[in-house]
Amino acid sequence: MQLVLRKALSAVAIAAGLTMPFAVSLPAAAATPKDMLVMATMLDEFNTLDPGEVYELVPEEYIANTYDRLVRVDLKDPSKFNGDVAQSWTVSPDGLTFTFKIRSGLKFHSGNPLTAEDVAWSIQRTVLLDKGAAAVLQGIGLTKDNVQKNVKKVDDSTVSITTDQKYAPTFVLNVLGAWPASVVDEKLVMSHQQGNDLGNGWLKTNEAGSGAYKLVKWTANDTLILQRNDQYRMPLAMKRIVLRHVPEASSQRLLLENGDVDVARNLSPDDLAALTKEGKAKVTAVPQATLLYLGLNTKNPNLAKPEVQEAMKWLIDYNGIQTNVAKTTYKVHQTFLPEGFLGALNVNPYHQDVAKAKALLAKAGLPNGFNVTMDVRSSYPYSEIAEAVQANLAQGGIKVQLIPGDNKQTLAKYRARTHDIYIGEWSADYIDPHSNAQGFAWNPDNSDQSAYKMLAWRNSWNIPDLTKETNAALAESSTEKRAQMYQAMQKQFLANSPFVIMFQQVSQVATSPNVSGLEVGPINDLVSYRNVKKQ
Repeated sequence: MQLVLRKALSAVAIAAGLTMPFAVSLPAAAATPKDMLVMATMLDEFNTLDPGEVYELVPEEYIANTYDRLVRVDLKDPSKFNGDVAQSWTVSPDGLTFTFKIRSGLKFHSGNPLTAEDVAWSIQRTVLLDKGAAAVLQGIGLTKDNVQKNVKKVDDSTVSITTDQKYAPTFVLNVLGAWPASVVDEKLVMSHQQGNDLGNGWLKTNEAGSGAYKLVKWTANDTLILQRNDQYRMPLAMKRIVLRHVPEASSQRLLLENGDVDVARNLSPDDLAALTKEGKAKVTAVPQATLLYLGLNTKNPNLAKPEVQEAMKWLIDYNGIQTNVAKTTYKVHQTFLPEGFLGALNVNPYHQDVAKAKALLAKAGLPNGFNVTMDVRSSYPYSEIAEAVQANLAQGGIKVQLIPGDNKQTLAKYRARTHDIYIGEWSADYIDPHSNAQGFAWNPDNSDQSAYKMLAWRNSWNIPDLTKETNAALAESSTEKRAQMYQAMQKQFLANSPFVIMFQQVSQVATSPNVSGLEVGPINDLVSYRNVKKQ
């Protein structure tokens, strides 16, 4: 095993542009270079590198560190915003038009100047591509029909963006501070356009940003190597950032113990406890806006029955799974707004009650249960939690066949509505309650041809009334009343929905003792490598 690890690190070192003498002179327990951060994580979500298409968690983190956007949420206080390429902004008296002044002297990694034209075009491009990321910008009313009229370059240093209705300014800034609004090098990307794809084919494997780091090499399900942008507007201590795909928690731990990586992002609770006890790592707990849940496809006639949905909620031993499987990495949470969000209803009414569940199944005409499949990502903690859920549901006669696959496979089935049960995560796109309400409680078109394929749609849940309530909460200008509306919606959702929300993630980031400055926010889009240092 140790020889394999040495070879793996040598391959990373060569790919990262390090000299061969360094790679071959590693001692038995070599530390990574002082100007290079090596991170063990999971890279199996990557289907594309295009910020206009990305809609997965770790790819959002990659985008956040290679591209700039108009503004960024302040990691120290998520209710505030800092200018990124925007140096200032104003809001019109009617609350509809946001005008941004762009910093002068900015350049893309290519050397091309970054102007207001690039900013406006990039937002237009994401909407016109109409991939998953476009759903975020649709939240402020930007559509293929209006985006070129509503997002405009005023002059070389000014951009105006007009929304379809009045929203809270913080909501609009959250949307424009998310990865779908990343600023893309128009000149470079359009030089690689094929047909009318707006450079999407080329950007699947290339990069055209102006962020702190630039892409060196991406090898699917293996490594992602970034290089410091020496023209960036702040000094960066790390010359290289290397992300390694290490799906096994035990392997991540061994790599961290041996000095082969500086950061491990997916360790099990037992590994975290052991590393802390041994003094071989610092562990930081960061509450995440990420929920782990079961999605029940109502195209399955058994799963469409409200009694079955409720029975499944009463069959699961939430506390037992949290204590024995998830431990410090998840906490029990059963509502669709994570703790810490405006309007979050922090109540967990369900616990394992097999008798109550069996009564509900009998009422549904299924006293002996039924057979069903569950698609599960074959890595920790999804497999372990799925096995525990499988055992819990079996107590009510619900016999679950687990279908393991990598994240691309399970997501593809989920997005095509061809699953029975999907176990997975939902992470907020931005720190506003609408991000989750739109995911779980909004489905304006339940047809297979719908342009709005959020979580309720994926589970074929037709909810015209709840959709209206979600829209009304988004338009509400009173913060207090808005919070009350979201609380009422969560109570409805708990009582009747094809979702079994089980846990909120608590990210446990393990780093070598000499590493500091890695900023991990509540969502992947708020992870920053810019301040990383090594002693």
